[in-house]
Amino acid sequence: MTNDYITAGSSETMKPLKVLFISDVYFPRINGVSTSINTFVKQMQNLGHEVHLIAPEYGQATQVDVASRELWIKRIPARSIYFDPEDKLMKFGEAMKLLPILEKERYDIIHVHTPFVAHYLGLKLAAALNIPCIETYHTFFEDYLHHYLPWVPKSLARGMARMISKRQCNAVDAIVAPSQPMLNVLRDYGVKVMAQVIPTGLQESSFKEADGQAFRLKYGISLERPMLLYVGRVAFEKNINFLLEMTKHLIENQPEVLLVVTGEGPAEASLHKLAKTLGLENNIKFIGYLDRNTELNACYESADIFVFASKSETQGLVLLEAMAQGTPVVAISELGTASILIEGKGALIANDNPVEFAVRVNQLLTYPEQRLELGQRAKAYALEKWTAKLQAERMIGFYSAITDNKIVTKSFLDVEKGHVNSQQVSL
Repeated sequence: MTNDYITAGSSETMKPLKVLFISDVYFPRINGVSTSINTFVKQMQNLGHEVHLIAPEYGQATQVDVASRELWIKRIPARSIYFDPEDKLMKFGEAMKLLPILEKERYDIIHVHTPFVAHYLGLKLAAALNIPCIETYHTFFEDYLHHYLPWVPKSLARGMARMISKRQCNAVDAIVAPSQPMLNVLRDYGVKVMAQVIPTGLQESSFKEADGQAFRLKYGISLERPMLLYVGRVAFEKNINFLLEMTKHLIENQPEVLLVVTGEGPAEASLHKLAKTLGLENNIKFIGYLDRNTELNACYESADIFVFASKSETQGLVLLEAMAQGTPVVAISELGTASILIEGKGALIANDNPVEFAVRVNQLLTYPEQRLELGQRAKAYALEKWTAKLQAERMIGFYSAITDNKIVTKSFLDVEKGHVNSQQVSL
């Protein structure tokens, strides 16, 4: 299925816009949403647009923002969440106190990035400011919620996620989906508002050359040792346990292989226990979070293969970050990752089976010439299709189509696929 909406015009010919982002997460909280927001803001600013962000207060975050001249960020006092200690919940009343200040800013549009306090705050402020409100659906909550509400039956948690997602998406003026498969899911839920598929692109810094050998030496990893890499939040929905099971099979052919897991999260204790159960203590290394600006590129470059088994990604930005450093990928192609992964274009697509996945990894470890060629294709593919500037221009075009009231929507029923689609053409 193609994108639901087609908009005309180039962002370079459009008037500068003033945009208000609202999110329940942002740095120093490290995750894909924070990275996406940062990427779009920087690119939009470079294109001559003004973007502000409302986000939670994380202890010293405000002081850090001021010190780094990130004055476009408005931090809101927040409370802790007992079942999710990494995150904070903004205080709605404190955020609404900003309304007199926000009225003077004369924003063109509000863009919400998370479905918690930020969603309801965005709707309230958009109504008060009489401007459109759109929302990016970053997280596949249907395959996520039951991990954090384990006392709720899985089927009930999935049903709740679908119902809430449908209601929230239909409450805003438009939806941005990071991938076409994710938008298809939303249409299946019954989401009928206008929509556009706009993924997060890669900033120029992702392509900056890095010293992978120095990274290996720093973390005590032999330069000759076959190294697999996972980068991301260490969470249950990321399916990292699958990678451990795959590694157990792989060591039959590659006894020296090392799986490096970066990041932190609620699944760490469980994964350490599983590694011990599988006898992988000498074949796995957990190294925690890495500084995006100083270490992450070198980490990607140091690996022989980037491995990824998550089936709940709305996009899968880490796959592209690895490719940008010339590191080939072996991954399961499902939901958002299916919009990135093309067999032979920097990646080998593996089945959802640890043994078969291990066969594909072993193939690249056994034939270094094939691995090198695939890595070269990976970097070329990332440069050609996935730069942040291109995606930011598309987002600005979508904003302008909405704010200029140039969109005509015609709905029709796609009987064959069972989706309610809309075609949209700018006048």
